[in-house]
Amino acid sequence: MIVADRARAVLKQVFGYDDFRPGQREIVEAVLAGEDVFAVMPTGSGKSMCYQLPALVDGGLTVVVSPLIALMRDQVRQMRALGVAAASLNSSEDDESRLDTLARLDAGKLSLLFVSPERLAAGSLSARLRQAGTRRLAIDEAHCVSQWGHDFRPEYRQLARVRETLGDVQVIAFTATADRTTRADIAAQLFPNPPRVVVHSFNRPNIELRFEAKDRPRDQIETFLRRHRGASGVIYAASRNSTERLATALSERGHNALAYHAGMDPAQRSRHQDRFLQEDGIVMVATVAFGMGINKPDVRFVVHADMPGGIESYYQEIGRAGRDGLPAETLTLYGIDDMMLRRRQIDEKEISDERRRIEHRRLAAMTDLCEVALCRRQSLLAYFGEESGPCGRCDLCTGRIEAVDATEAAQKVLSAVARTGQRFGTGHLTAVLCGEATDAVTRHGHDKIKTFGVGRDRDKRAWSTTIRQLYAAGALAEASEEHGGFCLTEKGEAILFGRERIALRPPPARPPAERRDRRQARNARFQGLDEATTALFEALRAVRLSIARDEGVAAYIIFPDRTLIEMAEQRPTTLDELRRVQGVGDRKLAAYGEAFLDVITQHT
Repeated sequence: MIVADRARAVLKQVFGYDDFRPGQREIVEAVLAGEDVFAVMPTGSGKSMCYQLPALVDGGLTVVVSPLIALMRDQVRQMRALGVAAASLNSSEDDESRLDTLARLDAGKLSLLFVSPERLAAGSLSARLRQAGTRRLAIDEAHCVSQWGHDFRPEYRQLARVRETLGDVQVIAFTATADRTTRADIAAQLFPNPPRVVVHSFNRPNIELRFEAKDRPRDQIETFLRRHRGASGVIYAASRNSTERLATALSERGHNALAYHAGMDPAQRSRHQDRFLQEDGIVMVATVAFGMGINKPDVRFVVHADMPGGIESYYQEIGRAGRDGLPAETLTLYGIDDMMLRRRQIDEKEISDERRRIEHRRLAAMTDLCEVALCRRQSLLAYFGEESGPCGRCDLCTGRIEAVDATEAAQKVLSAVARTGQRFGTGHLTAVLCGEATDAVTRHGHDKIKTFGVGRDRDKRAWSTTIRQLYAAGALAEASEEHGGFCLTEKGEAILFGRERIALRPPPARPPAERRDRRQARNARFQGLDEATTALFEALRAVRLSIARDEGVAAYIIFPDRTLIEMAEQRPTTLDELRRVQGVGDRKLAAYGEAFLDVITQHT
């Protein structure tokens, strides 16, 4: 109890929080009791606090293994802003910084040292860390150690040996995404004895989940962004070229959009990342190379312009929205071309049959989530083994979309595939079904087959939806890697010949323009603040940005949005009143308190 009280006191004094988030207390108490801990907690639930706080409560050195330089740099800046002795060692450090860090390490003047796994594996550093009296080893993004994880890094496999070199110190490991197979592998790789395992709920109720089949995707993204003007967000695209094209297109439409991918000039990429961290309202259009090392709490939306390759990567990427606990929204666009591409990518990899089977299973789960007729959140949580009821907030819950028997429509599609020779794609098949005598249809004589025109009661968009869902359900397969097109599977033949029935979601209707406009207005202010409070919040954001630019740090390192919203709502007039706002610790109160009180006074 005394330990818990001490931890809570440090939590308030240094970080400015009155109490733990759900799941944090159990982990912090176990760490302070000296137990090895393996924690699975969703992004935004406060994993980093579970190793930062013990380092300040019981002293000694905590070495934090992190896979990305950007993440290390960000966390070191955050810790130093709080007055915590923190440093990093990685390939980006110049000689002067490295020597200064090593000197502070030898002198026992560090509480937290962030290290890349490659740097830590060097024998000389491990020996030096042992001599410095390292108390514990904290491993962030622990899924990287598992060959079954979605982001396997071979260098993580060396961490078990590092632990021995350090003198079998306490190990605590954290990840946001790991199914049962991956969790078992992580525990076996990192811990000589079974650790305390804490699996927090994967539910992020503040994040709204939305999916849309691709139908003029740039317009779909533009419509979505209009509801989030002035907010920070990330758009993930599948290729480097598509990030640049989409960022340019959005900039031309008035959005503050920047591109980010691994092929850019490093200096430009770094500038774009710094602007995203330091400024409000930046839309980062990026490949998945962006985000894992970004600790920005006030990202209000995440868009996938292309379907992700698996549930784990999807979950981790959308988790970068709403880390502050405030409402956030996601949109995932998907199409049959995405599904085909992802399957080809798996088949072309030089991996074991077992690994290929697991990746196909994960892709199937992703396509199921796209096409599911149940609650999105319920389906997502079920993948991680967590039961829940309908969330009432995702696009399917609010739209009340249910699967209906679609066997007859499916048989028309499957018949068209069979009668055209099992080698044509969506455009050709929809033309045949709708009775459209295109040049290709007449050239191949498909205007004479029995299936020509049997689907005139529906438009081509509706038939495209049915074809996509049949592919996702495994009734159709890709006929040729080189030429594409579809062929029937055993499941497809069973449906075609009446041995099996199938339920599909009906094609969605396009919402009328006035309905879209009403939704846009409802989402204009995610905070739900009145006009006067919103004006004060924006003024507080402006002074925050000015301070952040002067200090060369990300704006949220000064104060996150959630803290500014509390200031705007409570309108403190003294330092003692400001101290009661969540996120205002002693160091930040002394450094920034007067500047923010001045803004509040001017608006009160």
